Amino acid sequence: MTVLTTFYAILGGIFPALIWLAFWLKEDAKNPEPRGLIILCFIAGMIAVPLVVPFQRFALDYAGETTSVYFLWAVIEEVFKFGAAYITVLRRREDDEPIDTVIYMITAALGFAALENILFLIAPVTGGDVVGGVVTGSLRFVGATLLHVVSSAIVGIFIAFVFYRSRFVKFVFGLAGLLFAIVLHTVFNLSIIEESNGIMITAFYSVWIAIVFLLLVLEKIKTIKSPLL
Repeated sequence: MTVLTTFYAILGGIFPALIWLAFWLKEDAKNPEPRGLIILCFIAGMIAVPLVVPFQRFALDYAGETTSVYFLWAVIEEVFKFGAAYITVLRRREDDEPIDTVIYMITAALGFAALENILFLIAPVTGGDVVGGVVTGSLRFVGATLLHVVSSAIVGIFIAFVFYRSRFVKFVFGLAGLLFAIVLHTVFNLSIIEESNGIMITAFYSVWIAIVFLLLVLEKIKTIKSPLL
């Protein structure tokens, strides 16, 4: 592996994630989050990837190549993505309005997707398969990366709608959102391993439909006001 191929893999993994990050940050343009915290949250999402690997290997050893392992992998990834956002930013005072929680969850998800994309690109790029690298990057840009965005955003959305309620209520709704995200993640993963092209295409279309729905929900979240105002 040369320095140049490593650079291409890193660029191909991070650049698409940054494009999506810029897109989602525009949803909070009225009262943007500190750039330092956005960067911190993004990096935390990246750090979560190597932390996830040993747990996923253990899940594979425990469950084998069965349907249940995809559920366990989804649980591990969603928990660690949430943990990345929670530990770094969600407990800070800067997380002071409902949409902030969603933005930070999406940021952590994109950081996670960025490093994951790099790891997926390293093999074809290192092997000189430029076309394979481009195809892999493109598919992850419109598929897996957006899945991470949608699933993590769901957790943020559940919390956002009870943002001004008690910590217990936020915990319950956050847990419900996490369970919903895990189910979605599992269904997508099971869909893309099917040999049927029709099922795979349906899965990718479903993610894009979810993105449109997410944009509509964000508009609703922007209208949520503190009861003290």
